[in-house]
Amino acid sequence: MAVAESAGALDPVLAFALVGALGVGSQWLAWRMRLPAIVLMLAAGLIVGPVLGLLDPAAQFGTMLSPMIAIAVAIILFEGGLTLDVDHLSDAATGVRRLVIIGAPLGWLMSACALHYVAGLSWETSAVFGGIMIVTGPTVIAPLLRQAKLAKRPAALLQWEAIVNDPVGALAAVLAFEVVVVLQTATGAGHAVWQLAMGIGVASALGLAGGAGLAAAFRRAYVPEYMKVPVLFVVLLAVFAVADSVLHESGLLAVTLMGLWIANAGLPSFTELYRFKEHATVLLVSGVFILLAAGMSFDRLMVLDWRAVVFVAVVILIARPLPVLIALAFTNVPAKERILVALTGPRGVVLVAVAGLFGERLVELGIPDGDRVAPLAFALVAATVVLHGFTLSPVARFLGLSAGEKPGVLILGGSRWSVELALALRKMGQVEKKGEKGEVKKSTGLPVMIADPNHARLRGAREAGIDVFFGDILSEAAEERVELIAYEKLICAAENDAYNTLVATDLAPEFGRDNVFQLKRVKETSSRHALPATLGGRPLAPQQTYFEANAAIAEGYEFRVSTLSEEWKLENWREMLNGAVAVAELTPGGRLRFLAPDEDPQDRPGTRILSFTEKREERREA
Repeated sequence: MAVAESAGALDPVLAFALVGALGVGSQWLAWRMRLPAIVLMLAAGLIVGPVLGLLDPAAQFGTMLSPMIAIAVAIILFEGGLTLDVDHLSDAATGVRRLVIIGAPLGWLMSACALHYVAGLSWETSAVFGGIMIVTGPTVIAPLLRQAKLAKRPAALLQWEAIVNDPVGALAAVLAFEVVVVLQTATGAGHAVWQLAMGIGVASALGLAGGAGLAAAFRRAYVPEYMKVPVLFVVLLAVFAVADSVLHESGLLAVTLMGLWIANAGLPSFTELYRFKEHATVLLVSGVFILLAAGMSFDRLMVLDWRAVVFVAVVILIARPLPVLIALAFTNVPAKERILVALTGPRGVVLVAVAGLFGERLVELGIPDGDRVAPLAFALVAATVVLHGFTLSPVARFLGLSAGEKPGVLILGGSRWSVELALALRKMGQVEKKGEKGEVKKSTGLPVMIADPNHARLRGAREAGIDVFFGDILSEAAEERVELIAYEKLICAAENDAYNTLVATDLAPEFGRDNVFQLKRVKETSSRHALPATLGGRPLAPQQTYFEANAAIAEGYEFRVSTLSEEWKLENWREMLNGAVAVAELTPGGRLRFLAPDEDPQDRPGTRILSFTEKREERREA
């Protein structure tokens, strides 16, 4: 309490609560407002830290702050390693390999030159900080990719580069720092090389051994299911701590290799492990960003001058794009994807955390401009986060590399009902525009795909010109060939109720449970067959079973699209389509919402209503 009072701020417990509330609150607000979450977290940290003085992490958490951030970064990198499934790398493998082998060293060199000639740092500080700048930041890339909905290959390039280069950048900084130590002290070069080699060797061995050991223990049922996540955390912390005690920052390499091994071990329980780790990482990323932003003071930021502004511009426009373009030259990566990757280089938590650590060590060695490393790192992170947070989506759309601008719908089951629904959804999203000669042109409408493991059932969808996927939507082939990120809603409408429930339950975390729907199960009203709310999808209007829905189509029912206006309101729609059931609505802003049974659409001009109604010839088109 004395520490908190001297800082004129909150006590540690309230500070923890504030960090959590701000982090999660920023992410929720970003989701509601469709803004980059990283930008809001950065702003929140600055407001409660330097601006209002409510949060001073160094004063409130004391000596525990640095270990807390180090462990959080280790867990974040481990979770990043868990996403690196080699089987899913496919045609991006060459690009990723060249970005790491060629792009990273070139980026180190150009960053060091920018730091020395533009920012005015000494060569010693520039070499160390330049190595850290290789890091592009998985903590930033993941939220940006989720928001921008990039096509599969450029998304894979950015994600793999960010995660693999994180430990590479940290080790590059370690290598440069060891050289500086040799030059500044009497330490022999041989000793420094031996220490570096031993640290990298120990970290690699620990990471691979930890991953292999855990995979074997889980596969052979040496660890009960309820203890797998706790055991995973304990081994992760042990591997990181031991590796880091041998060579500072080598623990990042160890945990990344450990995650990479587990990701490719083919564990039956991997999905549950990864989802829990992903949830933990969301909390850690938001917390660390708030802490780092709040920890910046106006005194530290005041060292930034016009040279810092020019330095950030040079990094964004030259030191990042040039190495990427050189590394990806003469590869099978198309020019548009090279440009997008070259223009996307956000920095994040790892850069600020590692830069602050090495800045302090450089000052201890007698290099005065080491104290400028942390403010420059923060300025670079703030600039790139804001820039890429607001520009990645528009640039991707301009280059034609967005997986989908409109809310797509994935339908499971190739029945006639599914085909009619898909055609109506496409019509629902069509926009009419007049051409140069006055002719009316219609857009393609909402993207819709029908998936079915039975090839014959997809015949109607193919004849109607609807995109199809032949195979099990839960298969590895579907992960490689179907860009799920392009689809916002999932409708499970296959003939088999158990299969619908399985797919809805398995893909709910991918789409979000509010976006997964399922046709009514045949026996769901029976207490013997009722399922808990955690299984299956949400009910879809009209609440019909597979057989009832397709029988209604055969009897003459149809899906109809109507558009509300100032003159033609919801009550007019009800009068004209008496007995129709509203299935979905598309707002003027482009938001698609499927309606629950007995739920009314919004009465707003421009809203398009998709209804299921009996076909009558005397009705005029709405």
